[in-house]
Amino acid sequence: MKVKSGQEILNDFFETIEAMKNVDPKISQLIAQLYKDDSLTDKAIKNGLEQLRIQEKDQDEA
Repeated sequence: MKVKSGQEILNDFFETIEAMKNVDPKISQLIAQLYKDDSLTDKAIKNGLEQLRIQEKDQDEA
């Protein structure tokens, strides 16, 4: 049995996060993309979530 490295476990997780049940698809896409872009930081997550809120608010008002 091969033991996966930490990096392999992270890669597997972020490759499948969008398919997880009970996870908002927009948020999972954001998180997965930040990981792929190597920019998964507190600040990037907060900014991304704020952008999602703004987009959602704009759609509700339209």
